[in-house]
Amino acid sequence: MGKADFLSPKAISNRIKAKGLQKLRWYCQMCQKQCRDENGFKCHCMSESHQRQLLLASENPNKFMDYFSNEFKSDFLELLRRRFGTKRVHNNIVYNEYISDREHVHMNSTQWETLTDFTKWLGREGFCKVDETPKGWYIQYIDRDPETIRRQEEQARKMKQELDDEERSAKFIEEQVRRGRTTKDTEETPVYTELKRENEEEKGLDFSFVYLFLSPLSFQNQTSALKTAASSSTKRKEPSSSSDSRGEKKKKSALEEIIEMEEKKKKQSVQTDYWMQPNIVVKVITKRLGEKYHKKKAVVMEVRDKFTAVVKMIDSGDKLRLDQNHVETVIPAPGKKVLILNGPYRDTEAVLEGIDEKNFCATLTLDSGQHKGKRVDVAYEDFSKLA
Repeated sequence: MGKADFLSPKAISNRIKAKGLQKLRWYCQMCQKQCRDENGFKCHCMSESHQRQLLLASENPNKFMDYFSNEFKSDFLELLRRRFGTKRVHNNIVYNEYISDREHVHMNSTQWETLTDFTKWLGREGFCKVDETPKGWYIQYIDRDPETIRRQEEQARKMKQELDDEERSAKFIEEQVRRGRTTKDTEETPVYTELKRENEEEKGLDFSFVYLFLSPLSFQNQTSALKTAASSSTKRKEPSSSSDSRGEKKKKSALEEIIEMEEKKKKQSVQTDYWMQPNIVVKVITKRLGEKYHKKKAVVMEVRDKFTAVVKMIDSGDKLRLDQNHVETVIPAPGKKVLILNGPYRDTEAVLEGIDEKNFCATLTLDSGQHKGKRVDVAYEDFSKLA
């Protein structure tokens, strides 16, 4: 019986049946052929091509098994690294995604009999961190890429520097609070002094009392005069106490302003692990995609899960899904617009004024936000060219 035509019902039925995964027991790894039923697999095992492959494998079976094992291990770890990164994930989830590809290397052709054996082997060899739970085995990829290690060390250095700055700020605030409390206690402590009058006033007061006793008819007039003098002296004393209270309030408000400014500065100086933003230009630095994309520029179209983005290559127009470890920021020429990706001015557009190669940073003029027009120094990895 001849082969069915391309658009015949039989050909369409065969293509529908061939879609997706088939039973593993009817798959031949040596010939990389998947059969749909037991009869087809039996016919394939009796074919001449299959017999030739068996003769080749029988000459050096360890060589073929090592080859399939290395392929299975490499593809599995590549999927784990690109899909999940360094997150802790169930091994069965990764395996189900791996076998969804019809052309994958099957586990029955490798040196591992089960997925559990393979997971334990990854832990012994140091490729992943593995742990067993009541729900099964979990794995976590260990990234040993030199570029990733360098970025992590740089990030750890920046975090340590920020912590040192925060400690200095905290000590400064404590010193200001201590000084403020000391000044407040000194001002609130009352100091009593003896009332001393000038000689003329004392003489006048003496004469008034003498006159008071000498002229009993004018007693009421003298009494009213003394009351008027006492009230005037009280009024002269009141402004000093009110001025002291106003000065104390001013000192308190200044101290509170210093604390608020330091707290705002501390909140703004927080760095994040992720920096990918839409509509920025990045450069592909990974070599795993081949020379076609290595060192080529792309535009970030969409950011997913904070660390992953869909980029569009500027030269070819191809769309790729890359991790932020696979790309780096792009520094344009002076005068071009950039977007700040990390630090206190995150998500702020700016204009590149100059580059400081010695300190690995650039001078930017903020072009948006409440600090518009301000000049700041930003590290290379914290800003990128706008698309």
